[in-house]
Amino acid sequence: MNYWLMKTEPESYSIDDLAHEKKKTTFWSGVRNYQARNFMRDDMKKGDLVLFYHSNADPPAIVGIAEVVKESYPDHTSWDENDHHYDPKSTPENPRWFMVDIKLKKKFPEALGRDQLTCVKALADMELMRKGSRLSVQPVRKKEFDAILKLASVTL
Repeated sequence: MNYWLMKTEPESYSIDDLAHEKKKTTFWSGVRNYQARNFMRDDMKKGDLVLFYHSNADPPAIVGIAEVVKESYPDHTSWDENDHHYDPKSTPENPRWFMVDIKLKKKFPEALGRDQLTCVKALADMELMRKGSRLSVQPVRKKEFDAILKLASVTL
């Protein structure tokens, strides 16, 4: 099993939005960074766990856990001229962008703000904590994932 962190701006799509979906499942579309796309396309597998992170929030925070329930497939939003993720170089015949489906596993009772995370030694090498890290999809080591669960006082 792999572990991931996926960033979203809560005003665009929050963990509460995911919680209110009929099946608590959504497709993770709109990723337009090649490295993040490659993680989703090549490495994310059904059953992998995801830390759900609210970026551009006050404070930015890890707010819950989701699970990958469908492996990568072409991101249809890149073909929709009316979608703000439209990419004219991506076509159904030659897709450039991919997405996965995720399902909510657990919303944390309290958000774990980034400022809280900076004090945790087990998270010192986490990609999220790296200065200038902007990847919207990033790998997480098991020890980091476990430290987050412990901080959040949740079990799966």
